[in-house]
Amino acid sequence: MNLGLSNIANMYYKRYANQQNKTLSQNNNIDFSSTLSAKKAENMNMAQAAEKTSTSKTDTYQKYLEHKYGNVRIENVGKDSESLDKIAKTMRGNDVIIAPNIFEEMADNPQKAAYYEGKIDDFFSATPILKAQFAAKGLDYQPCGVVVHEDGSVTYIGGCADSPERVAEVNKINKAKREKEVAQMKENMERSMEAAKKRRTEIEILSEKQVMEEAVKNQIANSTVSSQIFVSAVTAYDKYFMYI
Repeated sequence: MNLGLSNIANMYYKRYANQQNKTLSQNNNIDFSSTLSAKKAENMNMAQAAEKTSTSKTDTYQKYLEHKYGNVRIENVGKDSESLDKIAKTMRGNDVIIAPNIFEEMADNPQKAAYYEGKIDDFFSATPILKAQFAAKGLDYQPCGVVVHEDGSVTYIGGCADSPERVAEVNKINKAKREKEVAQMKENMERSMEAAKKRRTEIEILSEKQVMEEAVKNQIANSTVSSQIFVSAVTAYDKYFMYI
C-alpha cells in the first residue's frame, strides 16, 4: 500500500517536473526572442542615429562654408583646360567647388579642413591685390572662383579685361582710325577719277589729232598744198591742245 502511494507520488512529481521544465523552456525561448528583437531594434536605432549624425555633420559643415565663402558646390571638376573653361562660365566670382571625397575629409578631419580652407582663403585674399596690379596696367581683374580637385590639388580661376576707361580710349582710337581710313579711301577715289578723266581727255585729243592728220594727208594728196603747209598745220594743232 505504501509502495503504491509512493509510486503514485513519484509519477505526479515527474509529471510536475516535466511540466515545469517545459514551461521554463518556453519562457526562455520567449525571453531570448524578445531579447534578440530588442537587440536588433537597438542596433538599427544606433545605425540610424550614426547615419543621421554623419549627414548632419556634412550638412552643417557645408552650411558653414557657404556662410564663409558664398556659393559652395560639391562636385568633381577635371584639371584639363576644357573642363576649367566650362566651369568658369558658371562662376560669379565667389564660387568654391570641392570634390566630394575631399569634402568628406574636410568635414571629418579638422586638420584637412584647415588646410583646404587656407588654400581657399588665399584666393580671396589675393583678389584685392590682383585688382590693384591689373588696374595699374589699365586692366580689370575679374575673379571666378576656386576648385579643389579629387586628387587634392587646387586651381584658382580668374581673368582680366580692359577697364572701362581703357575701353573708351580704345574705341576713340579705333573710331579716329576708321574715319581716317574712310577719308583716305575717298581721296584715293577722287584721285583715280581725276586721273581717269585726264586719261580720257588725252585719248580724245590724240584721236582728234590722228583724224586731223589723216584729213590733212588726204587733202595734200588731192591738192597742190606743200608739205611745209601740212607740218605747220599739225604743229599749230598741237600747240592749240597744249593750252586746253
